[in-house]
Amino acid sequence: MTNERLDHLERLLEVVRGLTTAPDIESFLQTVITEASEMTDSAFASILEYDKEAKELRFLSMQWIHRDLLRPVGVPIDGSAAGWVFRHAQPLIIQDTRIDQRHFKVPDRVSQYDTRSLAAVPLVVRGEVIGVMEAINKKDGAHFTEEDLAILGTLGALAAQAMRNFTLMQDVKRARIELAELERLKSDFIAITSHELRTPLGLILGHATFLRELIGEKHGEQLDTIIRNTTKLKEIVENLADVDNYRKGSSRVRSNQVSMTRIVEDVALTFQDEAKSRNITLQTETGSDPLYIDADGVKINIALSNLVKNALQFTDPGGVVSVKAGEESGYLKVSVTDSGIGIPARDLPRVFERFFQVETHLTRRHTGMGLGLAVAKAMVELHGGRIWVESEVGKGSTFTFLLPIQLSGDSVKAKPFAE
Repeated sequence: MTNERLDHLERLLEVVRGLTTAPDIESFLQTVITEASEMTDSAFASILEYDKEAKELRFLSMQWIHRDLLRPVGVPIDGSAAGWVFRHAQPLIIQDTRIDQRHFKVPDRVSQYDTRSLAAVPLVVRGEVIGVMEAINKKDGAHFTEEDLAILGTLGALAAQAMRNFTLMQDVKRARIELAELERLKSDFIAITSHELRTPLGLILGHATFLRELIGEKHGEQLDTIIRNTTKLKEIVENLADVDNYRKGSSRVRSNQVSMTRIVEDVALTFQDEAKSRNITLQTETGSDPLYIDADGVKINIALSNLVKNALQFTDPGGVVSVKAGEESGYLKVSVTDSGIGIPARDLPRVFERFFQVETHLTRRHTGMGLGLAVAKAMVELHGGRIWVESEVGKGSTFTFLLPIQLSGDSVKAKPFAE
């Protein structure tokens, strides 16, 4: 290998290293065109990028003395050497621009420079041409060679990859900004909705309950329907508020010594009538130990209630829902097992997401907004605990959570909500 080729190889390797170490895309492309002009022994080089909206090529990187002049200049796809290279996806050498009609003279007039010869290669990424790189005016009147095209082709491939990487990064950045804005709008909507609905729902429920006691059985069925559905709406609003407060970090744990055994019994008693109406056996297993824990009893009750309600909702008549609680290695372990329909493996990672429902709105037989499990997760994690699910389609599911018996100070404040 000659010394010149060895030097070229070393310089190309240095450019390759710059692909990951250059501070920004502009610096890297300037390095590329500098090496291109020096390695091909030409006056200067430039990179043009295809503008999809204008359907023409635009100067992206060029010699600094021409930068302000050439940036506004568009190079047509038809009627220019760069356009020919772009359209045909082939390299091109023009040894004398005076006798070749493909040379586009506007950049020369704008920059007051005389292009006598040029070599150009397409910038290709995964089969798509995204631009062109040119080397202008071989020094000492010499002719561009195939070796020059090879050098430009190698450097062009690196430039093309850098340009595509930059575009992808910009797309990802824009997508993240859009997602963040959508998330903000959704959170604001939830917060406003839950706040504004609380008062009217409370009034409706209060007055309906009062009227139910006065009217008696004559219109009792109608009022029971109002009370039942208002209570359901109130529960949805409370769930929305609980998750929103957790996400914002405004939830607080009011810690006291509470009995997990008592919480399990209270929750089971609350849902016993519903279980009987559905011909489902709801049973508990806690032993004689009261299972004291340092926790916010209200929030743990909410978490367990949502798990039991979910189990009843997805269990067919004749099935069984079992709630167990016990101590395990310094933690309290609580599980809710049902003999219901089960959850497909593909859906298991998402069951604790807000608004996620295993069945589609077109086929699912069960009502709900998909908030209960998200609320349960939030309440457990507020206590520094962990919740998970194991399930098999057709055989039922087991939702389990662990809570530290002694609540640490770090768990008193809500942590960022992760989905």
